Amino acid sequence: MKILRQDFDLEFFFRRLRASPVRVLMLDYDGTLAPFRVNPAEAAPYPGVVPLLDRIMEAGHTRLIIVSGRWTRSLMPLLGLRQQPEVWGSHGWERLQPNGEYDVVRIKQPALDALVSADDWIDQIESLGGRCERKPGSLAFHWRGLDSGRVADIRQQIFQNWQELGLGRDLVWHDFDGGIELRAIGRDKGDVVRSIADEAGAAAVLGYLGDDVTDEHAFKAVPSGGVSILVRPQFRTTAADAWLRPPEEMLEFLTRWHETASTA
Repeated sequence: MKILRQDFDLEFFFRRLRASPVRVLMLDYDGTLAPFRVNPAEAAPYPGVVPLLDRIMEAGHTRLIIVSGRWTRSLMPLLGLRQQPEVWGSHGWERLQPNGEYDVVRIKQPALDALVSADDWIDQIESLGGRCERKPGSLAFHWRGLDSGRVADIRQQIFQNWQELGLGRDLVWHDFDGGIELRAIGRDKGDVVRSIADEAGAAAVLGYLGDDVTDEHAFKAVPSGGVSILVRPQFRTTAADAWLRPPEEMLEFLTRWHETASTA
């Protein structure tokens, strides 16, 4: 692990974690707990992730939360955990509780209308080799696995459509690793972190691990005393406190979290 901020002390963080009465561990999925795949349905967790998360959940010392851009219904079959964790999907537009209770944030009508308009692009983008994914509050266009020429064609077509329809009034354009997502204005992963921090209270110690630019809002929202960690093979500019490479360094961090919390 490489520390990125001079004022962040990892050892002090773990001492605070051990002493805290409330611990919250928030984990992105794709690129963090699981490697990217051309077919997202094949993106199973890295070896060792599932048994380690099972141990953390069964120990009861940590509130474990998956915070993903995925639709919860496409994510749940991949997790394979013995207990159902809390999951915030679609960048915070939906929330699935461990008891099965499910909530989705109401999307404003202009944003819904804009997403319906963008639906008309699907056949066009798929004819160029792209893959389209509808989710609560967004529409994602994927090009992972395609050559650079096809990627450029898809990106140009989406941008042209975006400009012609003027959807920027109600949707936000988000680049992510492997595509573009058009998302209703009003929710992001930073909102998720702030909601969880409010629920957990001032005494809680929070950690957030993520890989993509969509996780930057979350990194910035982690309260003082917590930790935000960029998880990816290659470094990029980030607001996170530290950077580690998956899967070995990520597993080492999660193991230390579990062992530290278990000895409290």
